Formats: sequence, C-alpha cells, structure tokens
Amino acid sequence: MAHEHNADEHNYDAVLILSFGGPEQREDVIPFLENVLRGRNVPRERMLEVAEHYYHFGGKSPINDHNRALIAGLETELAREGRGMPVYWGNRNWHPYLVDTLRQMRADGVGRALAFATSVFSSYSGCRQYLEDIERARSEAGVGAPAIEKLRSFYNHPLFIEAQADRVREALDQIPANKDADARIVYTAHSVPLAMAQSSDYQKQLDESCRLVSENFGLSSWQLAYQSRSGPPGQPWLEPDIGDVLRGLEPGGSVVVVPIGFISDHMEVLYDLDTEARAIADERGLHMVRAATVGVHPKFLLMICELILEKTVQAEPRAVGKYGPSQDVCRADCCPAPPRRPSPAMAR
Repeated sequence: MAHEHNADEHNYDAVLILSFGGPEQREDVIPFLENVLRGRNVPRERMLEVAEHYYHFGGKSPINDHNRALIAGLETELAREGRGMPVYWGNRNWHPYLVDTLRQMRADGVGRALAFATSVFSSYSGCRQYLEDIERARSEAGVGAPAIEKLRSFYNHPLFIEAQADRVREALDQIPANKDADARIVYTAHSVPLAMAQSSDYQKQLDESCRLVSENFGLSSWQLAYQSRSGPPGQPWLEPDIGDVLRGLEPGGSVVVVPIGFISDHMEVLYDLDTEARAIADERGLHMVRAATVGVHPKFLLMICELILEKTVQAEPRAVGKYGPSQDVCRADCCPAPPRRPSPAMAR
C-alpha cells in the first residue's frame, strides 16, 4: 500500500488489531446487525433470529473483551521482545470503528502501522474485505491518515498450530479415561457460500491446519465440519453442518469439537456450539467437550510478534506442512468478492 512519507521502509509506529466488531449491550444488537447486513439480501426475519442469539447472552458479544485481552497481551509480549509500540483497535461493524481509530492514530502521530486481522483463513470476508476496509477508512479519514500494511495469513505458522494443539489436548483431558480412546475430533469453521470457497484457499488452508494440529496427537481420523450458515436455503454453502455430524455419531461416545475457524469465543461459538450443538449432543447421549479457542495463549501472542518481526527486522517467515509461508502481499486476484455478495458471517 502507498506510503505518505519517506520513513525507513521497515519502521512502523504502531500495531492495529483489525476485527469484525460486536455489540456491547442489548440496545446495540439491531444497529450492529444492520451494519453487518447493509447491502446484502438477507431477510429481516433472519436478522431478528440472529438477534435472539445475542439477547440470550444479554446482548453482549464476547469478541470485544477478547480483543481487549489480546491487545493487553500483545503489548506485554512486544515490550518483552524489546519491540514496544502502541496497539490500536478498529472494527468493521461496531465501535471502535476503523475510521475513528485511524483518526486517533493520525492525531497521535502514527504514520505507518501493521494490521493484524482477527481472521485465520483466506476468504473474501476474512481477507480481502479487510483490505477494502482499510482503504475505505483511510479515504474517509482524509489527508494524513496512516499507511496500514496487513500482516500475512498464519494458518500454518508453527506457533498457531502448537497453540491450537494445546487447546485440543486440554479438551481431551476432560474426556473420561474409559472413553478417551474412542473420542472423535471434529473441527469446525464458519460455513461460506461455495462460490466464495471456490475463489479462495479457504478449504485448502482449513484442511491443512486441521491435519497439522491432528499430527500432534498422531491422529489420522478427524473430521472438518461447518457451522453458522446464514444464506438462503437454495444457495449452496460448505457442508457438512456440525449438527448433522453430531446426529450421525453413535450414542454414548465422546466428541471434542474444535472451533479452529475462530481465534476467540465469538457469538457463533457461544450459541451455535455451546448452546445448539451441545443440545444435539445431549439428545444423542454424546459426551461433548468444546475445545477453547487460541485466545491469548502465550504461543499465539508470540506468533503475532513473529509476524511483526517479519516486517520490522525481516525475520525469516516460518511455516510447517505442505505449502510454506503465505504471501506477504496479497495477489491482486486473491479472495475476490462473490458476484452477488451474500453474508458469509452475519453475526460474530
């Protein structure tokens, strides 16, 4: 992205946490969902249905407190690494809005910053749309808005894989000793329209992350399922749905559900997994344990620092598995918007 001053190419003044946003109270829910769905052909009845998910938890999304904890942990880790710099936070759909954060950064004298998007896997909504968000917000903020460079994808970074494997191990430890040998591992990620999946590396990256995490346990048997579909019934989306997978398991067994597609406990984790999926598991007589998201796992915080060091001191990019590190700068044609932009993730 274009720079607006002649500073050293590897000097950055700040880090920006770039996220989806979520309501803080009941009164925020409808305005938030209207922001998410603006310009999309989603029936209002569906929006009101999702609003009930938030009301079930008092109207507050868990993503906000997660981002506050992530910022505090990252500031501490950067200081420990001798790379102390301020960490800002800007959202796509709710306060603090990205444009307001950029104005604050400009007022604080920030000229260039590195952005960490709280989305692991490449798709339009998880990658390119954040680049569009940045350019739109910079344009709205006006002259002197800081230049923002988005950090690369990290789905196969060894520290992400290790942090996720630790969360799976913690979940497996909650399976009774007489049932752990037959425990099923089911990873979940947000379903997206097939058109969006086919124009990105979303599925390929998910499969690779699941395989790499499973290798930590010598597991060859695992399954990837999808959740939180929000499109019209006639539109093809990625399957199978986590509910259908649970219904197909033998009663009396154990299952560990791993929301690998989320780095924090979004509403879709709390409601779609901890509430709806658990109800299905209970009906089936399954002992279900939901693995924690990576959140502020020390290895995950260290990984973000490593991504920053790749840009500031040209540290060697690290990756495990078949594909190597993701490209540092997104290709011009990567993760395009679908011809008709549906809602890939209507309520996080």
